[in-house]
Amino acid sequence: MCLAIPGLVVEMQGKDWAVIEVSGIRRTVGVQLVEGVKTGDYLMVHAGYAVEKLDLIEAEARIELWEELLRFEGSE
Repeated sequence: MCLAIPGLVVEMQGKDWAVIEVSGIRRTVGVQLVEGVKTGDYLMVHAGYAVEKLDLIEAEARIELWEELLRFEGSE
């Protein structure tokens, strides 16, 4: 199964790369597939590349689902 993970853009590195934060972990990801990415945006990231930009309400909902999935995985 493939999952995209929601992350917050904390830094831009040129026009094609951004540093995102997910659960306190920072990663550099490609943003070539999503237009107009800037610091403070939320992105869905899969395999090292942003695939979608999210508004705040949608980002919060997806982060909550992601955290629920992680809790479920940890309970097995």
